[in-house]
Formats: sequence, C-alpha cells, structure tokens
Amino acid sequence: MKVAVIGTGYVGLVLGACLADTGNDVVCADLDAVKIEGLQRNVLPIFEPGLDVIVERNQRSERLTFTTDVADAVRHAQFVFIAVGTPADEDGSADLRYVLAAAETVAKSAEQEVVVVTKSTVPVGTAELIRGVLQTHATVPFHVCSNPEFLKEGAAVDDFTHPDRVIVGTDSQRARELMEELYEPYVRSGKPLIFMDLASAELTKYASNAMLATRISFMNEIALMCEKAGANVDLVRLGMGSDPRIGPSFLLPGPGYGGSCFPKDVQALLRTATDYSVPLRVLDAVRDANETQKSRAAAKVRALVGGSLAGKRIAVWGLAFKAQTDDMRESPSLSLIAAVQQDGGTIVAHDPESRREAARRLGDKVELVTNAYAACQDADALVLMTDWNEYRSPDWTRVRTALRAPVVVDMRNLWSPTRMRALGFSYDSVGRPH
Repeated sequence: MKVAVIGTGYVGLVLGACLADTGNDVVCADLDAVKIEGLQRNVLPIFEPGLDVIVERNQRSERLTFTTDVADAVRHAQFVFIAVGTPADEDGSADLRYVLAAAETVAKSAEQEVVVVTKSTVPVGTAELIRGVLQTHATVPFHVCSNPEFLKEGAAVDDFTHPDRVIVGTDSQRARELMEELYEPYVRSGKPLIFMDLASAELTKYASNAMLATRISFMNEIALMCEKAGANVDLVRLGMGSDPRIGPSFLLPGPGYGGSCFPKDVQALLRTATDYSVPLRVLDAVRDANETQKSRAAAKVRALVGGSLAGKRIAVWGLAFKAQTDDMRESPSLSLIAAVQQDGGTIVAHDPESRREAARRLGDKVELVTNAYAACQDADALVLMTDWNEYRSPDWTRVRTALRAPVVVDMRNLWSPTRMRALGFSYDSVGRPH
C-alpha cells in the first residue's frame, strides 16, 4: 500500500519505518530540511533502539523515502498519517495549527481516494475539524480516522510491531476495511484491533496517559508517606502490585514524570474538560503532585549537604526523562538543575545519549562530560535522575574517591540502602528508610 506520513518526530518516524518494514511503500514528509537531509543519509534526529537499522534497511530497499515536499508525498497516497506536533498553547490546550495545515495540504494535493489518519495526540473534536477542512478543499473522496499511538519512548519499535492493542476511530466502513488490511501484520498474534467512533478514539489516548500519570503521582505521594511513617515503598509496591486488580506496572516511585506525552496530555485533557464544564479534580491533583515531586531531588540534596546548595558542585547521572531515549522534554533533571543553579550551585552531568540534546537546551550552563565517573570528580554530591543500565552497578570505590563528600541521592531507587550505608555513603532515595 502507498502511505504518506506527515511529520518525522518520534511518532511519525517510527510509524513510517515500521510500515515500510512490512512491505508498504512509505514516504515520510517534513518541512525541516536539515532533518530530512540527515534521514536520507540514515542519520536519525532521535535515539530510539533498533530504529536506525529499520530506517537504513528500508531506504536501501526503496520502500522508505524522505522528502520536504509534503504535497508531492500525499499526491498518490492511499493513506496519509498526520503525525505533526501538537504543542501546548498558553492556556494548556493542544495547538492544532500544524494538524489543520497538514489536513489542508492533503485536501489540496490528493489525487485519489484517501484515508486521512490522525496519529498526533489531539483533543476530542479534532477529527471533525479535519473533516471540515477536507470538505472545503478536497476534490477526491476521503475518509477520516483517528488512530492514537501508544508508543513508549525507548521501546517504540517493539510497541508498534507487537502492540497491546490498535485503536481506530472511524465512521467509514471503507476506512475500516483498509485499516484492517494495513494493520493485519501487527495483530496476527491475537492482539485486538478495536474500532470505535472518532470521539471515543480521541479521548482514549488522553484517558490512557492520564491514568498512567495518575499511578505515577499516586505512588510518589505514597513514597512520601512511607518516608514520614518509616515504611518501605518497595514493600508497599510489592503488596499493591500483587493484587491483579492493580498490577505492578507504573508503580515505581521516582523524580516525577516528564517527556513529550504525560505533562502535555494531562494539561490538554484538563483544558478540554474545562471546555465541556467537567471538573477533573483527580487530574488536577495529579498535575500538582508531579510538580511538587520534581522539586524533591533538590530538597534531598540540600538536606544531605548541610541545608544549602550555594557553592556546591552537584554531579548528575541521567538527563533524559527516562532511560533508552535522549528526550529531555519536561525531564525532572531540568527542575533539579534549575534549583541548584538558583541556589548558587553548579552542575556537572552525564547521560549516555542526551549529550547533544543537553548541549542544545542548556548551552554552557551545565558542564557535560562523556564519562560517568568524571562527573563525580570533586563533586559535593551525586544525584541519580535516570535509571540507565550502565548506572546499575558502578565501581563505588571509584565514585567515593572522586566525590568530595560521600553523598548520594538516588531518585530511581536503583541501589540498596543497606549496601550504600555499608559502603560509607550518606544516602537517600524515594520512600525507603535511610
């Protein structure tokens, strides 16, 4: 099948590459000429495990191409996936200008019947806005679908090729038949391909992310309760997760959620709820709890270094909002960095994959090093913010020798409190006894 994908971010690039890998003829279009030129040379703008191999293989086989000519990309496509950004507007709502501009390009350029699929995360009612644009400008038959993505950064390729479920919102029987054919290779193992109305599909994406964010914020607040009451959040989590009605997923406490989805989607859902006069009080609390949690890393460091970060040199391991990605959007590490600098301290940081992104975001405000141990040299404390595998079993003798003071704050509960104390460290983590 002939597929066009508008947008080559995390969602669009994974979508296009994986669809090409099952034999479709895919063109990925983006107005960013630098990004497209790099992709044509198999230089990816993001770090996503396994994606580079798929892009290279399918470009070599001529099933996957990249272009800045969006109109030409969609001209003969049977499917057009809109996967452009929907950044948060000043009021928290999703900015739909890029989505609607893409829809207008499709309407004016398509030369045959086309299924227009929204892959971007958009609020309820966006499909109808797209339909209005297509009705105004299109000269060929079209069908509108909502096909929300559920990819986890760091595992996006596997999530796409082995999905838990595929959701398609449409009111067109023809679109349903075509989407069934397109997704058939990915649901052969019996995972559900769920069809529903457009509004329900759009809301399912936001509701899913909001629920996951809720679990994270809830566990972070339980972790704080554990610290005050002398309980151990690891044991509480084990007891909770053993209940099949709850399950173990997304119950790990940490520095707060970040990334491109949860913060933006929670805020957008709250804004949409306001438009419909529906108070989402639980989600208000989730958002506020997460902002509070992001400040706790700095507070823990202050407590261990004497109450003030002024003049202190703080080593940070991990800048990405989670492991297996270089994405620093809304990362809790940014909150820690800002707090340390505001107090008059300095930051030296290491991350296996986010060095380029950190340099772009932070410039010379932070010292970036290529070796984790180098970050510890003459630092007054080490703070773990991202649970990369290479941080799991460090040489603690080397760390202690490098640090000016044996102070460690573990915001991912990666290390054993008992062992860290035995090694002579002043150690704090999230929701566990000191």
